[in-house]
Amino acid sequence: MSWQLIFTEQYNRRAAKFLKRHPDVETQYAKALELLEPNPHHPSLRLHSLSGRLDGLQSISINLKYRVTIEMIITEHEIVLINVGDHEAVY
Repeated sequence: MSWQLIFTEQYNRRAAKFLKRHPDVETQYAKALELLEPNPHHPSLRLHSLSGRLDGLQSISINLKYRVTIEMIITEHEIVLINVGDHEAVY
């Protein structure tokens, strides 16, 4: 069963700003989202749960430097995109 990606206004603004600053990552970013929708547990996404102030959220990797934080709503098969950026920006 496929998941539904939820793009909030706030996330869209963050993503646009991120892609404007890092146009070289746009293809990798798009590929990560393509992999996320059908299978959030795809090995190349390196999905993992977060702790501390981000407890309850998960993170996927765009590449070794950049991440997307997400909230997975299991019962409704929805993934709410929260933030995108480098390790320091999203954590």
